Order: sequence, then structure tokens, then C-alpha cells
Amino acid sequence: MKYPDARLLVLSKAPDPGQVKTRLIPLLGESAAAGLYEDLLRSTLEMAVNSDLCPVDLWCSPTETHSFFQQCRRQYGVELKRQTEGDIGRRMSHALASASRSSRLQVLIGADCPALSADDLEEAFAMLDRGTEVVLGPAEDGGYYLIGMRGLYPFLFGDVPWSTSMVLDLTKTRLNSRQVKWQCLAEHRDLDTPDDYHAWLESGRKPESRQA
Repeated sequence: MKYPDARLLVLSKAPDPGQVKTRLIPLLGESAAAGLYEDLLRSTLEMAVNSDLCPVDLWCSPTETHSFFQQCRRQYGVELKRQTEGDIGRRMSHALASASRSSRLQVLIGADCPALSADDLEEAFAMLDRGTEVVLGPAEDGGYYLIGMRGLYPFLFGDVPWSTSMVLDLTKTRLNSRQVKWQCLAEHRDLDTPDDYHAWLESGRKPESRQA
């Protein structure tokens, strides 16, 4: 591994129908939306593990004992962690703080960005390794698909209007106000809405069959 003292954190939900990709349910239905999320998460885990950059932790909701997560542990060799309660900001902050106790660098991602590549991950870790304090992966919708850091910056996660177009700009403003050294990766598009889904299909990407 290139960064054995780092950690890659994947924030995830159990792919239960009606509980994931809810904005796609009117288009796809509950089962197909859940199936799409499972495909995206599996693809993300495979990419993350095969990059061989650092150990990978799968942060699970509602519980790591869910049969799907146990299957991921066996198949991909990831370590399972249980997410805390609260909004996405609190859950991200908790995961990053937990990882920081045993690792020098932490990068956190979800399973919503099919364009995210191993090269993006490697660039994020390289930026942090060279001294950047926070790395952001900007999403087209005004949020971010990746956040990496060396150290803890809890002021980035409280009182944020999550799932709005203001998230990235607010994050940058807070970093600048504290004079934190930060950098951005290339912009990518998340897959959350029907428009995102159609753009994804038009780009030539197709849903993969789930593995048994």
C-alpha cells in the first residue's frame, strides 16, 4: 500500500428498497433504485480496494450487522464501522474523527459519484501527503463528493445546509476564514436525481449486474 498510515472511509447505507436513492424512486421504483445504489456501492468498493492506496473502512447505516455489509466485508476485505446518529455532517465528522485516532491522513467518500476514479483518490492522498490540510472533490450540484484531511476540522460540519448548492462555497469560506490550506480535485457529477441518471446513461455508463 502506498499510504499504509492513511484511511479511506466509505459512507454507506444498506441498499434496502425505499431507503436509498429516494429521489430516483419516482423514475425507477423502490427496488430498482435500491439495486442501482447497490451497484454503485459495489463499484466504489471494488475501485477503492483495488487502488491499494490504504486500508478501506466501510461506515454502515443503520448497522454493520446487516447481511449486505457482512457480505461486503467478506468479498472486499473492508473493515466495518457503524455510523453515528444525526445529519450527514455529524456522521462525516464522527467517521473522520474516529479514523484520525489511528491514521495520519483521512479521505471520505460516498457511493453517489460513479465518475470518481482511483486516480482521483490517489491525487487526494498525494495532496494531503504534501502538506495540504483539506482536499475537496467538488460536485456539479454545489456539494462535494470527497473530503480529505490531515487533522480535524469540526467547524466544517455544523450548521450546514446539506443537499443544497451552497455546501461547497460555504465550506471554502470557512476554510479561508481559518486560513486552512486547501485544494480541489476535478469536478464530477453525483447520481442523485432523474437528470443525473439520464446524463449518466447518456455518457455511456450502464448499470452493472449485482454479484451474488
